[in-house]
Amino acid sequence: MGKIFCLMGKSSSGKDTIYRELFKRQDISLKKIIPYTTRPIREGEEEGREYHFCNEDQVAQFQNANKIVELRAYDTVYGVWKYFTVDDGQVDLADNSYLLIGTLETYVKIRQYYGAAQVVPVYIEVEDGERLLRAIAREKEQKIPKYTEMCRRFLADSEDFSEEKLKDAGVSVRFENEKLENTIDKVAAYIRQQVC
Repeated sequence: MGKIFCLMGKSSSGKDTIYRELFKRQDISLKKIIPYTTRPIREGEEEGREYHFCNEDQVAQFQNANKIVELRAYDTVYGVWKYFTVDDGQVDLADNSYLLIGTLETYVKIRQYYGAAQVVPVYIEVEDGERLLRAIAREKEQKIPKYTEMCRRFLADSEDFSEEKLKDAGVSVRFENEKLENTIDKVAAYIRQQVC
């Protein structure tokens, strides 16, 4: 039986880079679960690679068909953005293991849907000052930087990933992302242990 590895951490902790690099490795075999979002596509993103980008009508269609596994809505400075996972045929745990990026809430709901034995948390940590510097650098690269939204997200992470919530969700294994290559190696080794 395969497993779903839920990669999570605060914004600018390196999740996206770690996610991409894990798929390049030959020592682990994982498939992607592509989440959905109603937020606008960012420069450098592609439909179906980071997310499936959709509108509210499509969200309603998925809800009416009882296909939404988990959904989070964020009241951003640009309006409500939704992020969600859909039971759209991407997952076959009989034959494969998967990697998904999400929040703590994503992890908890995915675990409820697929079962605790099949869902493994992978929590990435970075010191807050370093995260803030990374967030600013990333936002500067955007054609139209959204610093207000970046700040909202940064502050919301303190609540979303509080020590109490991490403990309640049973997240005990953590990976400090100080040096990217070392972190990727440690996460890959952990995944190999879990699928054996």
